[in-house]
Amino acid sequence: MTTPSSNPEQTPRPPSAAEGAFRAALRDLLVFLAVLAALGSLVGYLVAGLPGVWSALMGAGVVLIFSGTTVVSMLRTASSDATAFAGTVAGLWLAKFLVVVVIIVALRPHDFYDKPLFGIIVIIGAIGAITLDMRAVRRARVPYLEPKDPGHGPDDPPA
Repeated sequence: MTTPSSNPEQTPRPPSAAEGAFRAALRDLLVFLAVLAALGSLVGYLVAGLPGVWSALMGAGVVLIFSGTTVVSMLRTASSDATAFAGTVAGLWLAKFLVVVVIIVALRPHDFYDKPLFGIIVIIGAIGAITLDMRAVRRARVPYLEPKDPGHGPDDPPA
């Protein structure tokens, strides 16, 4: 039988308000992209056949790579200092930008997908992802300062 550790470094800390906002943004993004992929596939099939389906699925995938990794990196570094947070988000943004450019350049000569529909799905997905991120942040109640160890400030009585 194990006993809980009294070491404060090993006790789990409650999630911050920012982490809650990032979790909500990620959840909403995944639901939105699933709906976009499904509806886009249906419309794509009706408009362009099987190439339309591929366009919708690949477009939703590109948005997931670009927007999803940003939210995940922000969630993973939310409790880090500002330099680590900014460095991770900026570095990952540059890396995924290069990956998306390589994907688009590699897909350009192929004709198994409908290019205009692919572009439309990516644009709708990007606008939707930005809107959902903004909504999650606006709904979050993030304080200006969060105490590192609640209840143990200079004005609190000793335990």
